[in-house]
Amino acid sequence: MARPQTDIEAGRQELLDICEEIVRKRGGVDLSMTELAAAAGMSPANLYRFFESKDALMEAAAGRWFAPKIAIMEEVVAADLPVRDKMYQFFARRFVWMRDEYRAEPEFFKSYLELGDEHFEVVRGYVDLGDHYLSQIVAEAMGEGYLPELSIDDAVSLINQMVQPYCNPEALLYLDHKLSEDKLARIIDTIFIGLGRSFDTKSGPGQPHIKIVS
Repeated sequence: MARPQTDIEAGRQELLDICEEIVRKRGGVDLSMTELAAAAGMSPANLYRFFESKDALMEAAAGRWFAPKIAIMEEVVAADLPVRDKMYQFFARRFVWMRDEYRAEPEFFKSYLELGDEHFEVVRGYVDLGDHYLSQIVAEAMGEGYLPELSIDDAVSLINQMVQPYCNPEALLYLDHKLSEDKLARIIDTIFIGLGRSFDTKSGPGQPHIKIVS
C-alpha cells in the first residue's frame, strides 16, 4: 500500500530537520544520501521513498532556506506602498532576515552558503525569482516616471549591482557591521534620484557623461 501523502510530507520535513542538524554539526559539503539515511536510522532505499535523488533533497533544503525570503518578496510586491518605499522594503527586509540568521548562528550560516555553492544550479532558480519580483517593482517605478531611458532588464541589472552587498549573503561574512538599513535607504534614494538620467546633454540616452576606461 502506498504511503499516504501526508505521511510522505511529514517524513520529508523530519529528514530536512536531520539534514539541518548534520550541516550545523559538520558543514554541508559532500553531504550524501547514505549519511542522511544513517543519521535518520533508516536504509538508503527507504530514504529514496521520500527524496528520489540527492538533487530532490537539495531542492527541498533550498526551498526551506528561501521560503522566508520568498514570502517577504511576495508581501512587499503586493503591498500598497509608495514605489520608493516598496523597493527599499524589498531589499531591507530580506537583508535584516539574513543578518539576524547570520548573527544567531554564524557557522551554520556559513555551512549553508557552502552547500549553496556546491549546488548552485539549485540556487540559481531562486536568484532568477528575485529578479522577477524586482522587475515588477521596476515596472511600477517606470510607470511613475522613475528610471527613465532604461529598459527593465538594464534597470534590474544596475540596481542589483548597486545593492549587491545587501542581497548577497556572503557579503555578511566580511561586511556585517558596515552594512545598515540607513545606508541601504540612501542607496535606494540615489537610485530613484539619478539612475537612468543623463547628466551631460552630449551623452546618449541613459549614458554616463564620464569617460569610460577601455
